[in-house]
Amino acid sequence: MWRQNNRTYNQLRKVKISYNLFGYAPGNVLFEMGNTKVLCSVMMQKGVPFFLKGSKTGWLTAEYALLPAATTIRTQREATLLKRNGRSVEISRLIGRSLRSIVQLDNIGEKTILVDCDVLQADGGTRTACLTGAYLALEVAEQYWLERDIIPESIIKDALAAISVGVIDNQVYLDLDYSEDNRAGADFNFVLTSSGKLIEVQGSAEKTALSWEIFEQLRQLACKGIVKLLHYSKRLAKDNNQEKGQLFSLQRRGIE
Repeated sequence: MWRQNNRTYNQLRKVKISYNLFGYAPGNVLFEMGNTKVLCSVMMQKGVPFFLKGSKTGWLTAEYALLPAATTIRTQREATLLKRNGRSVEISRLIGRSLRSIVQLDNIGEKTILVDCDVLQADGGTRTACLTGAYLALEVAEQYWLERDIIPESIIKDALAAISVGVIDNQVYLDLDYSEDNRAGADFNFVLTSSGKLIEVQGSAEKTALSWEIFEQLRQLACKGIVKLLHYSKRLAKDNNQEKGQLFSLQRRGIE
């Protein structure tokens, strides 16, 4: 199957990561995979939900939103509907529970880490892009909090990233864009840590039942894709630390 930019079946889309775009959020990242662009920010505030009061431990929560002009047909703002879209709620919960799995929340006291993920432009893989971008923003925020003694020690136990995989005409593909996702007979989202541990898998076979053999191919493809993505992100983060307080971005045509 022909893919945009002549990508091979196991190649990620072009990745671009821009840090420190605005000043109020200690951690903020513009994460781009192909034409999907998401803005992720991380802040902290005093207080925890009622079920954690007096526990001396913290909390992390996330909000995901698709901005009105993120798609070809305008999406109405949830604020004007006076209710949250079910998809937005589901993705928000995915981001929150994934990040909580790699954060030592009892090291921050009774404070809440707030993660905001806004999709500026959608072309497939928005939830996986938001998860990866949110983690990178959390890394930047943690460094800010450590330097100012807001937290006593590192709270991140492991790195994470997320990627989509799918099956089109019996061929497995990595990092589906919107057009590929529409044609896929099965698609999955994998959230994994840098130590190779599984956080979550979401997906289904939509047109025909999937064999375990094909699922294993998808799993292996996702694992290799996440290794590449984490390696690239780590290199960019290192370069960003050397550019303290400045906008930094690096891009590559596609990670093979």
